[in-house]
Parts: sequence; structure tokens; C-alpha cells
Amino acid sequence: MSMGSTGQDQDEPTVGQLVANASRDLSSLVRSEIELGKAELKKTAVAAGTGAGMFGGAAFLGLLAIILLSIAAAYGVSALGIHPALAFVIVAVLYLVIAAVLVLVGKNQLGKAKGPQRAIETSKESVEALRAIGKGD
Repeated sequence: MSMGSTGQDQDEPTVGQLVANASRDLSSLVRSEIELGKAELKKTAVAAGTGAGMFGGAAFLGLLAIILLSIAAAYGVSALGIHPALAFVIVAVLYLVIAAVLVLVGKNQLGKAKGPQRAIETSKESVEALRAIGKGD
């Protein structure tokens, strides 16, 4: 009879073995998820770098176009009979007014910005749930 109980003990894992197995499996799962995340981030980083380069080129060409259009606008104001120097100052002041408005609107928008509130809350809930599991509740 004692042999049967000993054989049964060997077939059924202990609580410690189950916890060790679960811990090992969880650790392996986390490592696999991290590796998957790294692979996805590398692919995304290459695409983002290429896209950022394209945006940089477009921004440079846009800047050149704005400069040329500004000169054309100043000469257009000058064609109205205003001295060329004053025409360039008028265009520059117009740009400064637009820049000031953009700064005020941008500052207003930054004041409304908040962090990732839902992500923070769900992370806290996950941590609390894992703590409860760890305490055996």
C-alpha cells in the first residue's frame, strides 16, 4: 500500500513544482514577447526612418518655396508703389503675426495635453491583479 502512494506522489507534481513550472513558462513567454517586440520595432524603425527622410526632403523644398513666394509677395507689394525695403518689412511683419498666432494656439493645445491615462490605469490594475495572485488571494 505504501508503494502505491509513493508511485502516486511521483506522478502528481507538488505545488512547488507547479509554481516553478508556471514561473518558468511565464518567464519564457515574457522573453518571447520581448523578442517579438524587438523584431517588430526594427521593421517599424526602418520604415519610420525612410518616411522621416522623405518628410525632411519635402520640408526643405517647402521652405525654399516659401522663401521664393515671400520674395514674390514683397515685389508684388512693391509694385503697388511702396518702396521695396518697406514691402519686404510688411511681408516679414505679416509672417511674425502668423508665427505669434501659431505660438499661442500651440501653447493652448499643449496645455490640454495629458498623458496616457487609460494605459496607466490598466497597468496599475494589472500590477494589483498580479500581486493578488502572488499572495494567493
